[in-house]
Order: sequence, then structure tokens, then C-alpha cells
Amino acid sequence: MRKWILLTGILVVPSFAGTLACEDLPFKVGEKLTFAVRYGMIKAGIATMEVSDTVDCQGGKCFRIVSEARSTMPFSLFFEVKDSVVSLMDVRNLYSWRYEKNVREGDYEAHKVVIFDQVNHLAIYPDGKRIPVAEGVQDVLSSLYYVRTLNLEVGKSVFIQNHADGKNYPLEVKVLRTETITVPAGTFECFVVEPILKASGIFQHKGRLTVWLSTDPSHIPVMMKSKVIIGSINAILIDLKRE
Repeated sequence: MRKWILLTGILVVPSFAGTLACEDLPFKVGEKLTFAVRYGMIKAGIATMEVSDTVDCQGGKCFRIVSEARSTMPFSLFFEVKDSVVSLMDVRNLYSWRYEKNVREGDYEAHKVVIFDQVNHLAIYPDGKRIPVAEGVQDVLSSLYYVRTLNLEVGKSVFIQNHADGKNYPLEVKVLRTETITVPAGTFECFVVEPILKASGIFQHKGRLTVWLSTDPSHIPVMMKSKVIIGSINAILIDLKRE
């Protein structure tokens, strides 16, 4: 069940851009995406992803991107979920400077913070641990927003460097096909994208994560499906606000 967090940010993809002006980005402050989350046939909760504001960061500006997931009744009666993730993403270079995750899922609770030194290419943890990372490395939330800036093409893959939980994870993002789908937020022509995690152990990609991104320049995440140990979790866009 801990893979709920995947639906609030694991479309883990990109690496380094720095070419788009802020006004040309497919997202901006005020955008808020709301998803209905289902665990199998059960309505499990609501998840949101929002570009809430910009903040001063490392001498420049960063988007503050906030993702939250909350279980709803009756699912909360036997498994309560209250997750939040905050990423500070450089407005100009579109990489992460800071990632914070607060998780409460059933009896499990966790609080994690990592600072990315994008100058010296390090991930720095509160306990003093410093891990070398790739240039322009992404966290699991900033990566979703970065991939929205890319020119996607059916049949081609994007290869990305990502860092999470003290380790570096190479990713291949396959653009499988286009497909038109209808969700509560509307009808969208979408790229169907599958991120493949190149890792071993508990992070090995054993199931499938599939994401539908709109084919228009905004590349809005419209639907996400992820297999878990028992069953699957689906997130479907029910509301889209763009100021």
C-alpha cells in the first residue's frame, strides 16, 4: 500500500533543460490538478498536485510544487492515508533544489528531506550524508513537471537521472502510443507513457506504471495506473484549475 505515493509523483522522468522561458512553460503558479484515487473497485481517496507559488531559492526563484493524497471514507476505516510531498523546482533550469516528504499510511509514518546541491552535484541529507548525483538530477515530484516540458514522440524513449531515498535511479520513459480518453475533467488525446525503473531490490520495476499525458503542449497528467502487490491503484483527473 505504500506505493500510494507513486500516484502523487512517480512519473519519474527527466534530467536537465534550462531552455524554456518561464512564460513558455506548460504549467504556472495557480495550476491545480485533482484526482480521484481508486484501489481496485474501491474509491480510496483524493490526490492533488498544485504549483502553489514561487519562493526565493539559491539566489533565484523556485516553483513550490505541492502534492497531497488523502484517503476518504469508507477506505479510511481500515487504512488511513495522509501523504504530502513538496518540491522546490528551479524556475529557469527546471531541476530540484529541495524535496520533502511526509507520509502517514496505516501504522507507517515517515518524514524525509533532501537538499540538492546542483552546483556541486550532491544530494545532502539532515544526518550529514552527502551523495554524488547527476547534473540536473530530479526528485520524484519535480520529474513529473519536467517531463511535461519535453517534446514527446511515440516510439521513442527518454532517459532520466533521478534520486530518491538515498540512491540514484536511472529511468527510461517509453512513449508507447496515443489514445483518446474521457475522464470527469473532460476528453483528452493523450500520450500513453510507461516509466521503467532501472534498479534492483525493493525499487525494482516489477509491475507497470502507466501514465496518460495530454498531447497538447501542456502535457497534463490525465490518468495514472499502477500495479501494487495486491490489485492496482488508479488516479483519474476530476478537476483542472489553471489561473
